[in-house]
Amino acid sequence: MPYGPYADETYYKGVYNGIIIPDVELEKVLRQASRHIDSLTYSRIVGRGFDKLTPFQQELIQEVCCQQADFEWQNREIFDMILQGYSINGVSMQFGESWNVTIQKGIPIRRDVYEQLCQTGLCCRLLGV
Repeated sequence: MPYGPYADETYYKGVYNGIIIPDVELEKVLRQASRHIDSLTYSRIVGRGFDKLTPFQQELIQEVCCQQADFEWQNREIFDMILQGYSINGVSMQFGESWNVTIQKGIPIRRDVYEQLCQTGLCCRLLGV
């Protein structure tokens, strides 16, 4: 069975009211966001099964999936850069953590979205699967 994203087009458009990601890219971007969520949760969702999570956890994961997909889509050109920073005529730009973005396990994610994912209880390193 192929890997499916935690939020599908119906959820993204109907519940989340997403409009940023073009239809032709939506499944791919949602799948990538879901893979990143798996990394951030130590694959506990895959280990337990999405259907075995509580409704609260499922709802948070779907919401975070859509938020992360939008974030990754909007910043795809920056994330695809191999540079950590650059400077032109005295103006410089650095890529990495900031007041509103964190990098967890190599994945850039908005801090508030990561904290929302942490509410599921699946991001703690000390927990087993």
